[in-house]
Amino acid sequence: MLQQSAAKVKFTNPLYGQLIVGPPGSGKTTYCQNAFKFYHELGRQVGVVNLDPANENMDYNPCIDVMELITMEDVMDSMHLGPNGALMYCAEFLEDHFDDWLLPKLRKQSASCKYFLFDCPGQVELYTHHAAISRVFERLEKEGYHLVTVNLIDSHYCSEPAKFVSTLLLALNMMLRMGLPHVNVLSKADLLKKHEDKLHFSLDYYTDVLDLKYLLEVLDDTPSLRRYKKLNAAICSMVEDYALVSFHLLDSRSTESMLRLRNHVDKANGYIYKAGEEQSVNALMACAVGAETESVRQSKDIDPYL
Repeated sequence: MLQQSAAKVKFTNPLYGQLIVGPPGSGKTTYCQNAFKFYHELGRQVGVVNLDPANENMDYNPCIDVMELITMEDVMDSMHLGPNGALMYCAEFLEDHFDDWLLPKLRKQSASCKYFLFDCPGQVELYTHHAAISRVFERLEKEGYHLVTVNLIDSHYCSEPAKFVSTLLLALNMMLRMGLPHVNVLSKADLLKKHEDKLHFSLDYYTDVLDLKYLLEVLDDTPSLRRYKKLNAAICSMVEDYALVSFHLLDSRSTESMLRLRNHVDKANGYIYKAGEEQSVNALMACAVGAETESVRQSKDIDPYL
């Protein structure tokens, strides 16, 4: 009689992370501060990791701070480098000390934290022209971290067509270079009231990145941009050909807005398949955000301020 041996099932407790990137002033540190409180209220074991060696004005208490390893100011003084060169040196230094500094600290924190918010440097060159930070993220993935890039873009760029086109190209470049699940966010949605008279189209045009030929017409009517007509057309055509870029509106001080972004982020990094949080969600917000139309979602982010 054959005896069947019990199957050995390996249970794992996966780790998750958001990589908060975006240009300086886009609200990354503010988002990390508010997101930490938000996810903590949902019952997640969350911690904030500061990866910006020049972030001296944090409004949160990081569980890991890269400034304990290296600071941009020290590099500028000792290496006689400018700000950009010093930041790239810091990124390479972090990569070199991944195994003996960052990874041990993350493993120590993982006893109490299963979800990390990585507050990343704001210089976009680190993600579009330099590979050190991307390699750090690749190694985190190999360690079992389920990561998603949350790219914050200041929503006022919607009011200036040329800047919005640049934003589209930058977002597409970052998505292709980093090769991770990616969520683009128009931050500071509550401040759009200041720029509403400059918007040429409705908000869903900018969030869904609809037919860009209408935006080209606006650009062609701008005297200083007429000489770049063919270049603008080529950029818009490339963005449309990839069909990857879209945006979500965010007011990080609004619980409803954070809940809607949470839904998109959780789908991107796979956290949606981890059960046990919905009771906290229902207790936090007694509303069915999953069934809302895009216009309703936008109205809750924008209308109170317009």
